[in-house]
Amino acid sequence: MSEHSQAQAFQTTFCPAQRAPRRTRRAWLLSAALLVLLLAWVVQAAVRTPNVAPSVAITAPTAGASFTSGAAITIAANASDSDGSIARVDFYAGSTLLGRDTTAPYAVAWQVAPVGTHALKAVAVDNRKASTASSLVSITVRTSSDSIAPSTPAGLASTAQTSSSIALAWNASTDNIGGSGIAGYDVFRNGTLVGSTTATSYTNGGLQAATGYSYTVRARDVAGNASMQSAALVVATAPAGTGSKRVVGYFTQWGIYNQKYFVRTLDANGSAAKLTHLTYAFGNVRNNRCEVGVLKANTSTGEGGDAYADYSRTFTAAESVDGVADVWGQSLRGNWNQLKKLKKKYPGLKVLISLGGWNWSGGFASAARPENRAAFVASCIDAYIKGNLPAFDAAGGSGAAAGVFDGFDIDWEYPAACGVTCGGSEDTDNFTALLAEFRRQLDAQRPGLVLSAAVGAGIDKIRVTRPDLYHPYVDYLNVMSYDFHGGWENKTNFHTALFNSPNDPSTGDARYYNTHDGIQALLDRGVPTAKINLGMASYGRGWTQVGSTNHGLYQGGTTASGSLEPGIESYRVLKALGWPQYVDNDAKSRWIYNGTTFWNFDDPAAIADKMAYAKVQNLGGAFLWDFSGDDAQGSLLAAISSGLQ
Repeated sequence: MSEHSQAQAFQTTFCPAQRAPRRTRRAWLLSAALLVLLLAWVVQAAVRTPNVAPSVAITAPTAGASFTSGAAITIAANASDSDGSIARVDFYAGSTLLGRDTTAPYAVAWQVAPVGTHALKAVAVDNRKASTASSLVSITVRTSSDSIAPSTPAGLASTAQTSSSIALAWNASTDNIGGSGIAGYDVFRNGTLVGSTTATSYTNGGLQAATGYSYTVRARDVAGNASMQSAALVVATAPAGTGSKRVVGYFTQWGIYNQKYFVRTLDANGSAAKLTHLTYAFGNVRNNRCEVGVLKANTSTGEGGDAYADYSRTFTAAESVDGVADVWGQSLRGNWNQLKKLKKKYPGLKVLISLGGWNWSGGFASAARPENRAAFVASCIDAYIKGNLPAFDAAGGSGAAAGVFDGFDIDWEYPAACGVTCGGSEDTDNFTALLAEFRRQLDAQRPGLVLSAAVGAGIDKIRVTRPDLYHPYVDYLNVMSYDFHGGWENKTNFHTALFNSPNDPSTGDARYYNTHDGIQALLDRGVPTAKINLGMASYGRGWTQVGSTNHGLYQGGTTASGSLEPGIESYRVLKALGWPQYVDNDAKSRWIYNGTTFWNFDDPAAIADKMAYAKVQNLGGAFLWDFSGDDAQGSLLAAISSGLQ
């Protein structure tokens, strides 16, 4: 085919209008116009098609029903639309709108109906805004001879917070006519009614992040009598971005001495605003009771405690959270008064007392035995929840520490394994039973009290306990994923490794001394991911006289000097050294080495790796041991908080 023939064929096939005779074009235009008119008529016809109104009928209550004043009345309706969908159903008593429901089944609760006869109706509105009213249903609300209000709800507490919601719980009220007399509870936020429920719990949603709210609750009986509102509870939502993830840190009672780390420091460097839980270390376990000691630790006798730091030290205005100095003779001073002030400034913060720890765990084995555990737990609640403290230096007394602590962290190092002392096989069951007893007594004291446990991440510590049995009793576990290796060994290694390195020369159980294998061991034993907090350390472990091969890693050495203990140095000191840093990409761990001395520790970059791991595993949160080793900016705690977002 020639070029001319090809062009002619193209025109014939794709450009017929260019070759059509004039008469044909005129006919074509007329047909198009008729088609446009036809389409317009069809559209008009569609617009003119009448909208079939929805149908609606009240299904409850039935006409003529009678109610006692004060009883909540549930009004329900069926609604349907033959040519669309139901957008909403509005419920009225006379001309008063009682409520609106946008999803089936359609219903509202009329909480306090006044005495008299009421005409109820439901109005259904469809997606094209057509509406229909149901037939009227007449009901009667009668008076009652009961004029006695139920008891005021007690024990109001928050059981959980997210960035947009606060969960509440309280103890049931009683009524003069018995258990059936309570009709429900009304929940008030900042003095305004926000919801009602027949349960003893309520979740208030749609809130602003990192914001404090004041809640009260009142009870109503079936006769319409309302109790006084409960004592107010002030609680805050979680910071934006963290959702329900826990950001936990340990405050050590002795940090105020050499480290000069005060509760105020947490506020000043921004750490307090990032926390969901603060855990205070430690309380002693001795002679089958919680011993609030008035003496410094004595490892030979097991005595321990520091009442001076805890509740007697008089803090100056410059050292105080709120800038107000302690007054001599006030019953609560010291760290605990500062914690109480911190909670007032951050109402969503939960503060726990940690029992035991490395030095003071020796008493757990006896306290957890069947004949001792109930009385032991009761002594702990008496001291730390009720706040009954021994008199010391014009401080302490009945109820002196009430309101400081919101629960317990059980740091038994280690049940059925070795810490300062070695436990026996009976510890396995006794540890589970001890947590169960704490849970029982805490719940009986008031709803919302927290129970956690600090557990070793080594497989040899996990294997001899029953995480599948004990985890139901705790709100969360702090997995101590550090101290895997240290100066007690004659070869350098990682004390905070995230993963195992194929080059690690360790043998036996030590091959599994890393964060991931510890977490996996708990998951394999049935612990939910949401109950696991991953641990970071604010200190390094080090060796000296270390050879230069592999920049000192896995080389022989002796314990390095440290300002905290031999072989232990705080992150802020190690950060300031400025030595060359190295990374093991298998272990995801970092160390510094100056040609002689080797230190391994967590820094913000290592924490970022661990928080990414926590998010992949969907863990419940993370924690830092302890605040006093962090730098002046709180960089480690900040890395935990931002990494969980």
